[in-house]
Amino acid sequence: MPQPSSPLFFSKSSLPVQAELIFAADWAPIRDFAQPLKSRPESVYGDLLALLRSADLRLLNLEASLYGGSPAVKSGSVFHGEPEHVAALKAVPFEVVTLANNHGFDSGTAAFQKNCALLKKNGIAYLGAGANAEEAAQELQMQLKGLRLAIFNFCEAEDESGAGPNRPGVNGWNVQEVAQRIRSIRSKQDFIVVIAHCGLEYIPFPPPYVYEAFNLLAEAGADLVLGHHPHVPQGMQVRQGTPICYSQGNFVFYQETKLKFRKLGYLAKAGIGREGLHRLELIPYQIEPEQLRRLSPSEELEFADCFKQLSKPLQDSGEVNEAWQAFLAYHGQEGFQEELGRILQAWQTQPGKGAAMLRNRLLTPQHYWHWHDGLQRLLNPDAPEPKAEYLEMLRRFFQEEIKPKSSKGAWAPE
Repeated sequence: MPQPSSPLFFSKSSLPVQAELIFAADWAPIRDFAQPLKSRPESVYGDLLALLRSADLRLLNLEASLYGGSPAVKSGSVFHGEPEHVAALKAVPFEVVTLANNHGFDSGTAAFQKNCALLKKNGIAYLGAGANAEEAAQELQMQLKGLRLAIFNFCEAEDESGAGPNRPGVNGWNVQEVAQRIRSIRSKQDFIVVIAHCGLEYIPFPPPYVYEAFNLLAEAGADLVLGHHPHVPQGMQVRQGTPICYSQGNFVFYQETKLKFRKLGYLAKAGIGREGLHRLELIPYQIEPEQLRRLSPSEELEFADCFKQLSKPLQDSGEVNEAWQAFLAYHGQEGFQEELGRILQAWQTQPGKGAAMLRNRLLTPQHYWHWHDGLQRLLNPDAPEPKAEYLEMLRRFFQEEIKPKSSKGAWAPE
């Protein structure tokens, strides 16, 4: 358990905790996790299972439909699970799942509708997507041990997947609307949490547009703001007493890579009461073949030190921009050329795929701001030199690999 002095622990009140919630990030029954989630689901959660079961409520991001169907023509990967995988959610159990992400409609609208019916049949509440824009934007309000909770969920609606007046889809980048809704119900709720699926993948720091959005939500009255989608852990900031975790990394989401930070994530355990959030504990783990493993005490200390470095620039908007500029410099002209090459190659062999990739770069906030700011930097002869500390963290995130267990820990720096 993180100690009170740890950067993985936040305390706001010494009052007794009335209920505990655990928030997990991306969960997808695909790749190496597909079979074990069907045949022996409890084992996949490893030594986190008892911790998960100790909470009063568990939530995660369901990043796949549990039905196949007509594969979407889209920018990114397409995947889905099977109806039998719902048992792996119930095994813990996870009582709430968020659906505002970039994979819920990978198999089409019919599969999405069947997925919602399956969740409902199994007593799993969901939010963040729906039959129309109004339903997709609706927060989930519920009672937990006498406390009134409100949960909000939205994403960037990649590949034009946002819900419309008469069109099923996800709750898109409606930050101002979410903030206004938080203000309107604040006096009627004991605890409000916002969960957003956004940001640029694999980078150690959030882009400025995410930083601004999450700060707005904290200022509007949210007790806790959580992010995922980057597939790597990012740091934490406290804004007006509200913790903001920019990315929890992967959860039950397997990626075929040895890169260290894509194999790390953290749970967010919130202790709440009538006054809102009392404390927050971040519990780091490693994603191993076929199961999760909580970090050992020595590994957790190493993670906490890294987390402190990841959180340092988040305390100042100017430093957030410095970190972003460092990423743009690291990505550089070669990165944009490589990305454009992949788009053009796809356009030749799979015209629909190539068009979807280009459309996503033009319309989705994460790619729009990456290209906009990156090209602006390339065209600016007076662009400032990136800070060495941020370049070093970027190098670690894009190059460091998981090492065999040793006296230095399972993920000791190179």
